[in-house]
Amino acid sequence: MLLQGEDVTRLAQAKRVKRGIARTFQINQLFRGLTVLENVCIAVAERLGAGGGMFRPAGLRAEVVEAATRLIGMLRLDEDAGRRVGELPYGRQRLVEIAIALGLNPRVLLLDEPAAGIPSAESHILLEAIAGLPRKIAVLIIEHDMDLVFRFARRITVMVGGAIFAEGTPAEIAANREVRAVYLGSALDA
Repeated sequence: MLLQGEDVTRLAQAKRVKRGIARTFQINQLFRGLTVLENVCIAVAERLGAGGGMFRPAGLRAEVVEAATRLIGMLRLDEDAGRRVGELPYGRQRLVEIAIALGLNPRVLLLDEPAAGIPSAESHILLEAIAGLPRKIAVLIIEHDMDLVFRFARRITVMVGGAIFAEGTPAEIAANREVRAVYLGSALDA
C-alpha cells in the first residue's frame, strides 16, 4: 500500500497513524470507563505529542481540550462529552470512534463496517457524520450495507473470496450484471 508514494504496507500500526492513516473497527475499541471527552483528548494529545500527561483528568493543555471539543461538536456529541462511553448507545459509540480517528488528523480514514450493529433508528446520525467529513480526508469504507456504499462511494471495488471481482463508479457497479448476480442478489435475466 502506497501513501503519497511511500510504501506503508509493513509499517507498524503506530507508524501508519503518524503517516496519516486512521481507522475505526467493526467492533469498537474504546475506553469504556472514560468519558467521551477523555477518549477524544487521548487521540488529540497523541497527535500533538502530549500523550504522556493526558491519562487523567482529560487534560490540562487547553489546545488538546479545545481540539477534542471541536471534534465532539462536529459529530454532534456535545451533550455526551461528560458521559462515560460505556453508558452510550452503540450508535453514539461509533461516532466517538470516528471522533477519535479524526483527532489523529488523518489524510486517510478507514471505516470498517461503520453501520454494523447500529439500529436503523440511529443510523441517520452516523450517515450524517460520514457525509459531513472534511473533503480533504480520503475515506475508505469497508461495508456490506449497499445502501450506505451507494450513498457515499465515488468508486467501488467489489471483492469476492478475497479477490477483486469488479471496480467502477457506483453507476457502473449497479449496472454490472455479474455483480448484481453475485453480490447484490439480483438474478440474471435469462
